[in-house]
Amino acid sequence: MKVFAISDLHLSGKSDKPMDVFGPEWEGHFEKIRRDWLEKVGDGDVVLLGGDTSWGMKFEEGMYDVLSLCDLPGEKVFVRGNHDFWWSGIMRIRESAPRGFHFLQNDCLKLGNIVIAGSRGWTVPGSADFTEHDTKLYLREAERFKLAFKEVEKVRGEGDKLIVLLHYPPFNVKKEDTLFTALFEENKADMVVFGHLHGAGFFPLRCEKEGIEYFLTSCDKTRFTLTEIL
Repeated sequence: MKVFAISDLHLSGKSDKPMDVFGPEWEGHFEKIRRDWLEKVGDGDVVLLGGDTSWGMKFEEGMYDVLSLCDLPGEKVFVRGNHDFWWSGIMRIRESAPRGFHFLQNDCLKLGNIVIAGSRGWTVPGSADFTEHDTKLYLREAERFKLAFKEVEKVRGEGDKLIVLLHYPPFNVKKEDTLFTALFEENKADMVVFGHLHGAGFFPLRCEKEGIEYFLTSCDKTRFTLTEIL
């Protein structure tokens, strides 16, 4: 079983939000992703999707975009991004999703010898967009990760790999410690996958911090290809 990751697909099947307005590289971006996905992923593999899957504002719009992945192979694991406004009511989403689609919200999922813990995260201190108004949400998201790791404790066995999936970068560009990274280290995560970042600016696609591998998988950053992380 291989594990791949990609984030920030920003699909708009039912909403008028073409991504090519953000640059010519976005033209036909979903077809680029599909081609790469079909070349890499087998039926027994896993694909992690780190948020901002759909521009849809309503539940039906978001699920339309989610279901556009139905003909692609692999188990699909989602977390919510800051633009996933359609994501409302985790039970409703799970009940509406087909087999092989998994949605994480402050909890975890075990597939074989891999445990995936997921939550949205939030912008962190030291980031360019962090203000005092973000402090409350930053602290709240840290508490939600504590809930996720409590679920991990129930299912993680000896030798299992722990992957953390979130939307926001868990540290700033200087890789300074945060509440998130402290929790990842405390709970002995092996890998962390995130997205959210677009456009110009330096942020490594892959780095290591305290023995944990971190992967930035925003689709435009990875040239609309999936990243193999395991």
